[in-house]
Amino acid sequence: VGTLPARFGVSFNKPLIQNPNPLNHTSKLKFKSNIGFKSSLKCHCIKKEITDKPTEGFSVLSSDIPWERGNIWSTMALYMFNLHIPLGIGGLSIVANVLHQPVLDPQTEVLSLLAIQILELTASLLLLKSTAKPEYEVVSFFKTDKLSKKRNWLLASSLGFGFLILLVFLTSLVADRLIGPKAVNNPIVKEILLSGDISRVACILVYCLVTPLLEEIVYRGFLLKSLASTMNWQQAVLLSSAVFSAAHFSGENFIQLFIIGCVLGCSYSWSGNLSSPILTHSFSCLLSFSSSLDMGDFENRVKERAKELKFYFKKGVKIVGDSCKKGWYKVKNMKKR
Repeated sequence: VGTLPARFGVSFNKPLIQNPNPLNHTSKLKFKSNIGFKSSLKCHCIKKEITDKPTEGFSVLSSDIPWERGNIWSTMALYMFNLHIPLGIGGLSIVANVLHQPVLDPQTEVLSLLAIQILELTASLLLLKSTAKPEYEVVSFFKTDKLSKKRNWLLASSLGFGFLILLVFLTSLVADRLIGPKAVNNPIVKEILLSGDISRVACILVYCLVTPLLEEIVYRGFLLKSLASTMNWQQAVLLSSAVFSAAHFSGENFIQLFIIGCVLGCSYSWSGNLSSPILTHSFSCLLSFSSSLDMGDFENRVKERAKELKFYFKKGVKIVGDSCKKGWYKVKNMKKR
């Protein structure tokens, strides 16, 4: 082993730098390490804040909710099994048994449905009030915070309605390709709408006012808002939309209802105002009603016009063909002469 140079030839028993006060040296090291730890922690927090800002900035839903976080699913189960399924799903069957009518006439059916939906809405508000914290009133469920007031809920409703129409149209095209074409208009709803003015008004009140108000209060105002306080708002939107779609008990419309729930959930998350998804929901139902009234007649008119065009097209082709033949024969006879 070679010897060290003369300037490094110091005793290993002596420290390289003499420190008369070892405690002071230790405190300086701790102070520097604390500064380094704090600065690294600060940098980490800044990076995390910058990373989370684009996604978290979309939603303005507050983490302070009127209900206990541990009671979200129990409250939802109470609503589903005590209110929604007995009233929303089996309500008309109960009315038919009470009236001893196996089949209800359209006017009785829609008026009964209106009364059932109002009863379910009232009972749902009482349920949410009874399970909320004591300091919260029913009116506070619809209040918006300062950050939500900076967002234009009418803009959110307009954009949500536009996206809703586009996405439902695209999913309908895909479903037609995979499953096959399906009737656009609902014959039951169409029969109710055409049965009289009272039935028409009651039907519009049910599907364009009471039902959107009920479903948005439960699935967006309660479920989505509560879930968003325990997880990311994107996960909360997906989960609440899945519950919203499953609650309709319609397998063939599950995907469309799930997409509708996602659009309504995003509208509520961005605006923070429950009026936005309620308005979007109401307009979408109103559009479906107009299509139920007009689409059948529109389809018949299109088919009749297509038959007329086909007839005139064939007739025109025949006339052009006959005139060409006559012209060809004339030219041929002139050449022979």
